[in-house]
Amino acid sequence: MNQDKNVKEEVPMAEELHKPVNPSAEDHGQAAQRLDDEQRVKVVSPSMLVFRRFIRNRLAVTGLIFFIVMLLFSYVGGIFSPYSETQRFYKTTEMSEEFAGVTQSSTYRFIIAQGQDFPTASQAKAQLAIKNGETTFTAGNDTFTLEKISSEGYGISQMASVAKAETLGGMTTVTSANSGDLPDGLAEAFTQAIQDGAESFTLGATTYQVVRDRKTYYAKTELYIGVGTMKLIDFDTADSQNSTDFTIAALQAEDTATAAGQTVSFEAEGQAYTLEYNKTDDAALIYQAGQTAPYAVISNYIVNSVQSDVHIGIDLRQKIVEAVQQGTSQLTYDSHEYDISRENNRWTLTLQQDKTVFDAYAFPSRAHWLGTDGYGMDILTRLMYGGRVSIQISFMVVLISLILGITLGGLSGYFGGWVDFVIMRLVDIFYCLPTWPIMIIIGAVMDELKVDSATRMNFLMLLLGVLGWSGVARMVRGQILGLRDQEFMIATEATGLTVGRRIFKHLVPNVIPQLIVMATMSMGDTILTESTLSFLGLGVKYPFASWGNIINAVSTQYVMTNYVFVWLPAGLCILITVLGFNFIGDGLRDAFDPKMKR
Repeated sequence: MNQDKNVKEEVPMAEELHKPVNPSAEDHGQAAQRLDDEQRVKVVSPSMLVFRRFIRNRLAVTGLIFFIVMLLFSYVGGIFSPYSETQRFYKTTEMSEEFAGVTQSSTYRFIIAQGQDFPTASQAKAQLAIKNGETTFTAGNDTFTLEKISSEGYGISQMASVAKAETLGGMTTVTSANSGDLPDGLAEAFTQAIQDGAESFTLGATTYQVVRDRKTYYAKTELYIGVGTMKLIDFDTADSQNSTDFTIAALQAEDTATAAGQTVSFEAEGQAYTLEYNKTDDAALIYQAGQTAPYAVISNYIVNSVQSDVHIGIDLRQKIVEAVQQGTSQLTYDSHEYDISRENNRWTLTLQQDKTVFDAYAFPSRAHWLGTDGYGMDILTRLMYGGRVSIQISFMVVLISLILGITLGGLSGYFGGWVDFVIMRLVDIFYCLPTWPIMIIIGAVMDELKVDSATRMNFLMLLLGVLGWSGVARMVRGQILGLRDQEFMIATEATGLTVGRRIFKHLVPNVIPQLIVMATMSMGDTILTESTLSFLGLGVKYPFASWGNIINAVSTQYVMTNYVFVWLPAGLCILITVLGFNFIGDGLRDAFDPKMKR
């Protein structure tokens, strides 16, 4: 009985155990789940946790949108642009440019004989001697003779030593006095004159003077240096060359024609000419025998073309001189309109003509949405390609900095000791380097060496990367110092992994969050650095575009204030991209922070 009683009492106890502890649990029985139910246990991976934290940050999402937009603008936009990076656009416009200058001759001009030298200092001495009415003058160690050949022309000659002779033991040695070749027979004639004690001798048609200076004898003759004339001889064609013989003959013929008042003939260098003097213009036209077109003109007026490759023919020249003499302000010739202006004793001719020039600083239009720059290139297209360059440089610079910083920082933090000491002192040295002066100096050197644009850009990326690794190395070293003695590293050592695998497979991955944040923040700084260097003319060069050298085109206050569309878009691109990188970096830093709320 007692046993049955005990059994009966156990039943209520078992039922009691199956009753819910909380009476309200039955009301929520369907919602209650076991602890190991998949619907109850929700596991969130660290990557997803970081992602959720990141997308909850509005500034970070805004920065990501900025970056994606600029990436698409630079890389995809350039594909669809109808223009190339360096394509220039032109326009035809009517421009007034200086065509020629006219002055009236007031000084003597010199036509130098072939093979002779008459320097500027000697010409100045000749001008002064003619003005003072002298027949000889000295310039340096040389003495020159002036001979009047026409009313306004002088022949210039010089007594020059041709040969010298020295007598020793009855033997006479004759050599050239000017390191040139002696004329045939001169040595024999000179020796005979010395033996005869003559003061001069003649060889052919040339007379030589014998001058003794102590034990040395000199054979001197008169060399014709050139002609000095107040008037100018201009030729109808550019390939015609003046000479002293032609000048002398023409000036003498002009004097004859002026005195006789009629056309005269003369001959020079085997060619027959006729000269016709025009008293009204005070000019003489020279014709080759049998020709009706003038060959040359003698005048007191000097008419020079501004462009060296443009020759002014005699017909146009005479029209210009006539207009200058009459004091007119305009001249029409061959359907061209010339404006004539005078300043003191100089007349200037300007020509209105259509010229094809760069379509520079064209305002925004349907063809060019953002206008054109100072070189006639489409600004929108240049911005797209410039974005490629700026973003590419920032990625490459950060990549180089990360590779160097992770490698050296990892070695320093893992090994410690003298390895750590050497690498950290190297980091200190790089921290102390004056980065901007170094970059400016190297940029100036590359300008001087005329380094091509592609090599310059590659060198710029390498330089910025090498100068920026020290911060990464110091951060990696600090993180690895705190990780190398933990248990998982002891386990890697126990399994026999190599040092390289321990560092780069187990230690460095634990630093990746900090590296991502640092790299993202550094990209914005790199774009600013590259843009500043390009703005200073020391970075990316033409034909490559970058946002910095686009702004560099604005070099004057006038362009800055009147053509805002040239520099403002590039500045906005830099601002948006740098803000995007900075917002992304701030968002990643907060997302990787374990103290952030879930």
